[in-house]
Amino acid sequence: MMEGRCAAEPWAELGLSVKPGATLVRRGTGTDVFICTGSEEVYVFSAQEKRVRAVLQLPAPVRDLVFSHDKQLLFVACRSGIYRVNFQLLSHSGSSDAGSGPAELKISSDFLAVAADGVSSLLLVGSVLLTLCQTDRSWLLTLYKTPQQSQANRCDVIGSFSLPVVSPSVQGHTESKCVLLCVCLGEVTQPSSPAAASDAGLSRCHLPLRPALFKLLFGVEAALAKSPVILCGLPDGRLCFLPLRLPGSRLRVLQSLEQPVVFIGASVAMETDAGCAGCLIALGKQGRVMLIKAGRAGSERQRGIADFTEGCVPGPVECACVDKSRLYYSTGSDLLTLGLSEGSTGREGQEWDEEASGSTAASLNRPTSLNVSGVVALDQPTCNDAGEVQLLSLSARGQLQRISLPVRGPEEGSNKLPSSAVGRSVGDLLSAIGDVCERASVLEKVIRWKNQTLKQLNQVLNVSFLLTDGAKTEEKPIRCCASVGWSRLLQKDSLNLACVLQNFSPYILERGWTLSLTVLPLSCSPQATEEARSVNYSFPFCSLCPGESLEVSLPVAAAGDASFPVTVACSLVFSLCSLLGGEEAATPPDLPGDCFSLPLNTLTVDWLHALRLISPTSAQKTLPPQSGSNPAGDLRAFLSSRRAGCRAGDGAPRPEGYSARVRVSSELLGHTLRWQRSDPDPKVSESAPRSFCVSLLEWLLSEECGGVRMGHKGDKTDISSSVICGRAPNDATVKLTAKEVHFEEKSDVKEESLVSLEVQVESSSVAAVCGLHHAVLRRLQTLLLKAPVKAWSSNKVQISGLRQTLQRAEIQQGQISEALSVGMSSGQMQRILLRVYQQLRDGPLLMV
Repeated sequence: MMEGRCAAEPWAELGLSVKPGATLVRRGTGTDVFICTGSEEVYVFSAQEKRVRAVLQLPAPVRDLVFSHDKQLLFVACRSGIYRVNFQLLSHSGSSDAGSGPAELKISSDFLAVAADGVSSLLLVGSVLLTLCQTDRSWLLTLYKTPQQSQANRCDVIGSFSLPVVSPSVQGHTESKCVLLCVCLGEVTQPSSPAAASDAGLSRCHLPLRPALFKLLFGVEAALAKSPVILCGLPDGRLCFLPLRLPGSRLRVLQSLEQPVVFIGASVAMETDAGCAGCLIALGKQGRVMLIKAGRAGSERQRGIADFTEGCVPGPVECACVDKSRLYYSTGSDLLTLGLSEGSTGREGQEWDEEASGSTAASLNRPTSLNVSGVVALDQPTCNDAGEVQLLSLSARGQLQRISLPVRGPEEGSNKLPSSAVGRSVGDLLSAIGDVCERASVLEKVIRWKNQTLKQLNQVLNVSFLLTDGAKTEEKPIRCCASVGWSRLLQKDSLNLACVLQNFSPYILERGWTLSLTVLPLSCSPQATEEARSVNYSFPFCSLCPGESLEVSLPVAAAGDASFPVTVACSLVFSLCSLLGGEEAATPPDLPGDCFSLPLNTLTVDWLHALRLISPTSAQKTLPPQSGSNPAGDLRAFLSSRRAGCRAGDGAPRPEGYSARVRVSSELLGHTLRWQRSDPDPKVSESAPRSFCVSLLEWLLSEECGGVRMGHKGDKTDISSSVICGRAPNDATVKLTAKEVHFEEKSDVKEESLVSLEVQVESSSVAAVCGLHHAVLRRLQTLLLKAPVKAWSSNKVQISGLRQTLQRAEIQQGQISEALSVGMSSGQMQRILLRVYQQLRDGPLLMV
């Protein structure tokens, strides 16, 4: 290895799905390495065999794990509690052959040591297990007494300490992991060997601090009692401490980084007593670094206070670790190192001046890149026999690797390389270039994906503003139209709707949009709920460019169904998950918050749309002739037609026919539809050419009413006639007749004649007559809205007809009042109401 550069040695490609922020790499017993990826599994990797030899399956995602001091027990924190695992189980389960794959050990509730929810971090101090979790109003630090190895798994509660949470606006990172560390009072004695000093000074759970710094930070009482002190780094940035052995101690705030605390450690740099750390280090998520040291006794101003030095390094920080003199941290895109010994060569008793403090702060802003990307977890540094610092790391792609740093000599700052290392320098440079290229490729893909997402989001916002701004135009640039037609499948007839989504906007409807159609009958059984009546159809599509259309087909009703008219509400639904890409975009959103809907227009399918034309000869076999009034038969026919249409059964009386008429002025039709009469003489009899009558029926059957066109199919259909026969959706036979009717109006000046067209609907089914009558009126109402002004200003007003209509209305109102009066039987009331209903349908007003 050449001086000044590191080497990354891949140990294994685990192929794991790694979650940043929830990943752990810890050295265990012997050569075992424990790996957590934020899932329910803990992987036990053998550094000697270079393979995963065991997998611990926990019941919930793993948050943290710690080892006992004798390396015989493993405590694992999950969302459902803390589990205790004996290493003897791992040794037995991992003794299988290397070719047989890793052994799986399922951790059940029998291993449960503490039943606690939401534990964020663990720490083991002697026989005391500490847990840190967040409740609704406070952070809770709980102490448990761990049992002996041969005893039961359950831990007993010793006590708990709480600290109020800050406001939500300051809290921010509720999912960030907390940091726990134990420091103790160090002995100012020279250790027997450097190795022993390193082990004693850099232990993970017990970091000895110099007495001066310990007293300044935690008080003389804690120093006299030699109490271990627990340091807590919270996601809100607060750095707290708790002396364990002091009576009445509480959790107090030491300092705040104002950003989530990622790492807390200690360094023995700048100290002659290598066994004690003279500097505490706290590192924040966004790169804020804080060094805490004791003020030097030589300065009167600095005597008796701690020195807090702050700096800032490039972030965001994913993980970090520290050795005797350097801090190592990863930003995800690069692994960097920061020297902690610059700016101070002071000794105990020498003056700590402002120049040295300023030099230390300046050095915090100059980290050195190690050219290793993708690191999301680091273990504590180790040192081999050659003096090389070795880091064990896990990358975001699930690669476990060992990173070796060279020995730093006194001439570390020199740029001149030994001649023997020039060849290896080129290799290291090429390796570094490859690492940089890989990192640049990853960043380029991320930038490209972000640009595509922003572009798609911009299109979505444009479409949303276009569809929600209804003040500019009544007809939306993105809308639906449809056509209906009958089809036969498996000897069953059904009415199908072919809906066409038209994009007349200047924007592209890209992936993530879904055409949603909700079919809702307006007339159905009163017992049916709205959820049972309505049916929703979703049609996702990939792309719809301006000027293009998308056609989909869906069933509306089956033969015999009388639930008409039917509305089809059209809307565009956009899934926000489609902006993420990958598998998330392919999964339909389940939650209402995952998508939003933009309404388009509503289509209406009525009885005329669903009419199937038949020949007049077929209609005469089923259409009953008009006859006198029979109230009992009328009532039975009305009730039976509301269920399944009028059908004559054996022994049942033949139902009477029902009819309804609509009259409209021929002048209004001529002005609006621009028809030309074949005979201009208004006094021509019924033998005159029937071009107006035929044209009116053709217009009724071809008009795109409610955004829906008809696709009639039948046997021997003759549109050239003024009489059209058909079969209604409830299988009832109906007849539509159009004819000219002349009205003469006498006035003081002259006698005026008004020609009108009458459309009569006849059927044995009351439901069919009502439905078709309503459909004809809907089309004529649409016609009146389109009529020019001169058609409305006709002076031929049917004064006498209006007078007769008012007289009939007064009589009918009296009949209704009589039917609803007290003492009227149910049968009499039904006969009167049915007679009034027929009179209303048979004596219409004239539309002029």
